Amino acid sequence: MLKQEDFRPVTLADRAFFEKQYAQYPQVHSDNTFTNMVCWNHFAHYQYAYVEKNVILASTIDGITRFRAPIGPRNPALLRSLVRLASEVSDNEPLVLIDRETAAWMREVCPGINLIPDRNHFEYVYRAADLASLPGRNYLTIRHQVNKFRKNCASTIEPMTSANREEVKRFLIQWCEWKGCEGDLVLAHEKDAVFFAVDHLDELPVQGLVIRIDSAIGAISLFEPLNADTALVHFEKGLPDCEGIYKAINTETAALLAPAFTYINRESDLGVAGLREAKMRYHPDHMVEVFSLKLDS
Repeated sequence: MLKQEDFRPVTLADRAFFEKQYAQYPQVHSDNTFTNMVCWNHFAHYQYAYVEKNVILASTIDGITRFRAPIGPRNPALLRSLVRLASEVSDNEPLVLIDRETAAWMREVCPGINLIPDRNHFEYVYRAADLASLPGRNYLTIRHQVNKFRKNCASTIEPMTSANREEVKRFLIQWCEWKGCEGDLVLAHEKDAVFFAVDHLDELPVQGLVIRIDSAIGAISLFEPLNADTALVHFEKGLPDCEGIYKAINTETAALLAPAFTYINRESDLGVAGLREAKMRYHPDHMVEVFSLKLDS
């Protein structure tokens, strides 16, 4: 019987454990990645249990704990035990971010279970080659903006390393001042998450890319392999001094990733209308659909 006492915090020391589990059970959604959990721990307080060769994740935000479906060999008894525990200790949405394949299995195990689509956390997956080359009429406007950036801005590209780490952090402080992080709780938490990733670059499975404008850092991205054919972009930040820089860092990151990956996951829009419009403008190949367990109020 699954208990709350079975869960312990996710820490940097757990990297090898998660890499071994995810090598057997590849993930499709960014939230489950080790990098995401440790970077956002200050906000979401991730925990995990390891029961009968399954990893079960939980996060606690604003005092509400929500769980993820088991990651491991299909175990109906464990699933039922998790649903029972989650229903007892959470709110009326106790299991979240359930991928489509797992949702289908849950409906077989628990007929009548109420799983609802969570559109705000669907993730956008693009063809890497398309983001790198911006082909055809679909990308005409974006291609024009990237070309204009390359023409008007004296830019260079380099990897993010320990050598430029402190400069990257100074760039992030500038970015936060421009975006008004201190007056926006979401941006303030994101700032902490990006800083954690940069500070622990050597301890995480991430790589970074830097664009310099006239020798000063103007944009960065941080990314990692998600599974065998998909890369995941965790963070992308830019300053407004050079028009088109966000389009440029997107394209340059894709160009770096395209030789090794068919797809690039660029995470969800969190229900933000402007962000949804911007992500759709890049013509996703498909979406990673996720579902939540909804209990009767």
